Amino acid sequence: MNPASYSDEACTSGQLVVASRESQYKIFHFHHGGLDKLSEVFQQWKYCTETHLKDQQLTDVKTCMQFSIRRPKLPSSETHPEENAYKRLDVSAWLSHLNEAGQVEEEYKLRKAIFFGGIDVSIRGEVWPFLLHYYSFESTSEEREALRARKREEYFEIQQKRLSMTPDEQKAFWRNVQFTVDKDVVRTDRSNQFFRGENNPNVETMRRILLNYAVYSPAIGYSQGMSDLVAPILAEVLDESDTFWCFVGLMQNTIFISSPRDEDMEKQLMYLRELLRLMNVRFYHHLVSLGEDGLQMLFCHRWILLCFKREFPDAEALRIWEACWAHYQTDYFHLFICVAIVVIYGDDVIEQQLATDQMLLHFGNLAMHMNGELVLRKARSLLYQFRLLPRITCSLHDLCKLCGTGMWDSGYIPAVECTGNHPDSDSCPYGGMVDEPSPKPANEGRRGLKSREVFTFRK
Repeated sequence: MNPASYSDEACTSGQLVVASRESQYKIFHFHHGGLDKLSEVFQQWKYCTETHLKDQQLTDVKTCMQFSIRRPKLPSSETHPEENAYKRLDVSAWLSHLNEAGQVEEEYKLRKAIFFGGIDVSIRGEVWPFLLHYYSFESTSEEREALRARKREEYFEIQQKRLSMTPDEQKAFWRNVQFTVDKDVVRTDRSNQFFRGENNPNVETMRRILLNYAVYSPAIGYSQGMSDLVAPILAEVLDESDTFWCFVGLMQNTIFISSPRDEDMEKQLMYLRELLRLMNVRFYHHLVSLGEDGLQMLFCHRWILLCFKREFPDAEALRIWEACWAHYQTDYFHLFICVAIVVIYGDDVIEQQLATDQMLLHFGNLAMHMNGELVLRKARSLLYQFRLLPRITCSLHDLCKLCGTGMWDSGYIPAVECTGNHPDSDSCPYGGMVDEPSPKPANEGRRGLKSREVFTFRK
């Protein structure tokens, strides 16, 4: 199988993936329209091969060559209706959201603008602390400066506690935390100019933040990959104390982060399985056909643990982060990102009936070769479709339960029906059918669906 996919909307550059019978992959990069020429060559080859076989009447000879090309475009019918309505949040747009005291006057409108348009690089360091719950949207400029002063003192108290450990405490800390931190920070984001070079002081700053966080939150401590989350924040926020508290907010207040503990990951995977069952039933059935190994979805564990940082170039990954941090219409937008990746890049998995290990290799080879903007647009479209459902299963109720103002138009909340699948519980609060709420959805003319009607999502 030789799938090719363009990595830009203009379809001028892309990758060709050559797969062998043994699921070994080679990736070739093409620019300046090279994939178009390659497609012509493959089509001619296929025609010549088929003609030769027909002439020779070699019916027992089977060719293995297949070729498909993917273009990064979504029909207008498969995009969010408000797509392209918002520009990137720049300095002037940001200031327009602040009143004279420095307060954000309409938080929901700001989060919506960030969800669709992202944030200009020049103001990320100022806006991210709001999204990461370090600053309150209602806080004034003076209140934020006072908060920074208090938090700076608290940060250095935490650091002093770490530096004042007894020899025995230091040994245990080195074994449980510091040894891993020291290994990780020297190889994190070294291609970024901010961390490049030997004896870079910013690497040491990142190290201190992670060590101090392990003291601040000993229950979580340090897990491999946390350095991948701190590094971009430090590179944008720049201040050590501010970065630390932004990281605290990221770990405490966003569901986007999932610690490696089994129960945390399993909760995320359960939601994701249910979303796939709704939005990509063919892929879901393929997972079911693979048994328990398939339903564990090992291919997406890294997506969730490292917030797609290893799957997309930095600029695209940070756009995805901002869309998730905006918490617009759901706290679980990262799961819609996962579904979007599967919808766009998972056809070959189904067509070739890839096994679990082959599926892991397939998505692993796509890392840094997927179109992040395309994935974002598809994820927003999928969220829009999910939001229109008049009924959801009890297994997906949490995807809207935790959201603030604006999740459902006019206070509308979909009816919830019990799936009847609760092996670990005797009862479900949504057992039996729940009557549909009286308020109607925003699109008044849309016909309601019956309780057991199948929801179909277009890819």
